Parts: sequence; structure tokens; C-alpha cells
Amino acid sequence: MEATPLASLSLTHVHYNPHDPISYLCAWLALAPQSLCVIYVTLIWSTREVEILLMFMGQMGCEALNFLLKRLIKEERPKQMYGKGYGMPSSHAQFVAYFSISLSLFLLIRHNPPTPPQSSPSSQPLPYSHRPLNLLQRSFLSVLTMALAASVALSRIYLNYHTPTQVSVGCVAGGACAIAWFGATEWARREGWVDVGLDSWAGRMGRWRDLVVEEDLAESGWNVWEERRKRRREQRQVNEVGRKKRR
Repeated sequence: MEATPLASLSLTHVHYNPHDPISYLCAWLALAPQSLCVIYVTLIWSTREVEILLMFMGQMGCEALNFLLKRLIKEERPKQMYGKGYGMPSSHAQFVAYFSISLSLFLLIRHNPPTPPQSSPSSQPLPYSHRPLNLLQRSFLSVLTMALAASVALSRIYLNYHTPTQVSVGCVAGGACAIAWFGATEWARREGWVDVGLDSWAGRMGRWRDLVVEEDLAESGWNVWEERRKRRREQRQVNEVGRKKRR
């Protein structure tokens, strides 16, 4: 009986030149979409932040659009590439373009962290971990995210998985999806639909919240921890006084 030939899972199977360090780095960059999906799911599950959920929904919509565009355009990949599937537009470029622009729009426009209180001369300065990211720091993160997206997009050309035109169209499509979805979610917030979803049965059961837009989550968590530590210290002091009295 003839054995069934094995197939390659093209989702993670990447061809690269083992003698070229840049090609090896590009092969790792090809795993960016899968890594970002893991980050998405982890953050959604751990924080229950509706803003992250909305961003992920837009990301999946962007992927669906890429699926349709490839089957409508039906442009082949470069001839040097041995993989399967159509190449126009590049799904990797579209994925990272959506992510980087969506994150930048959030950091620079939607995110409005509280201003830390001014400490008096007699009080101790706030630790760095207590200070929310200022506009300059958020701008730096946006540029860093854009640079990562550009690296992933260029790696697809370097590995001969896509032509420059296919990568460029993918970046434009991803950016357009990010801007359109940001506008749609901004409208939903302004009209109160996000609050309706949070107040619904599903929102309450899932414990969904919407803090990251106006609060610094690290600061909020730190305040809870500091309050707990304060109660513990007070309880230890009470216990110590009680032991001294019993003596």
C-alpha cells in the first residue's frame, strides 16, 4: 500500500537562505502575525479590556479582507518562491500595517492617561512606575511599532515571498482598515454603543471593562497593591501591640 505524501503547513513553514543572517532574521520576522495573535488573546483574557477586543476584531476583519482580495486579484507570487497561494496583497504586510497604525492611533489620539499629581517640596517624588506615559514616550512607541511593521513588510520582499507592489498594496490596505475601524469605533464610543455592550448581560458576565482609554493600568494596579500593603502593615502593627500587651 502506497504511503500518503506529507504536506507542509504553510502558515509557519518559511523558506530562507541558511547562509544569510539577514534571511534568517527575516524568517523569524515572518512569525510576527502569529506572535501578535498570541499577544492579542493573552491580553484580552488577562485584562478583559474592550479596547483590545475591538482592535482584535478589526484585525480579523482586515485578515478577511485580505483573503477576499487575494482571490479576487489572483496575482501569483514571485517565481523564485516555492510556497502556495496568491501574493496580492501581502497578508503579512497588511497585518502588521493594521496593527502598527491602530496602536499608534490609540496611543496618540484615544489614550488619555491622567496627569500625575504634583508632589509638594516636602513629599517624596513619584517613582517612575507611577507616571503614565507622556506624549513623547507614546510617540516613541508609535515610531518603534511602525519600524517593526516596516521590517516585517520588507522581509517579505527579501525572502522573495512577495513583490514590492504586493507588499505596498498590503500596507495601504492594512492602513486603510486601521483608519476606517478606528473611525467606526470612535463613532460607536461617541454614540454610546460601547457602553451598551459593556452594560449588557454578555458584557457583565465576561467582566469586560474600559479602563485603558482613560487610566494607566500599571498605576491602577499599583494603587491596589499599595493599599493592600498598607492594610497589611497596619494589621501587623495591631498584632504587635496586642502581643506586647499580653506580655
